[in-house]
Amino acid sequence: MAARTNALTRFGRRVARVVAECNYAQRRVFTLRTTPDAFLDDRDKAPDEYAEFLFRTSSPLLHEPAAAGRAHGQPVG
Repeated sequence: MAARTNALTRFGRRVARVVAECNYAQRRVFTLRTTPDAFLDDRDKAPDEYAEFLFRTSSPLLHEPAAAGRAHGQPVG
């Protein structure tokens, strides 16, 4: 009985990790697709004025630490 419970617990944790990773990826893709820079023709061109700079950086930016800074490769979120 204990072996079955341990196996179910491991499986549940694995499913939870997959769901958490999918949730993180979905939030990241949404943020990247809705940034104002995504709709510009000349993305490499610097903003012409300060207001345009503020508009481009108005979306929430996600800081992703280096892989070595993450706990066991888990995404920070």
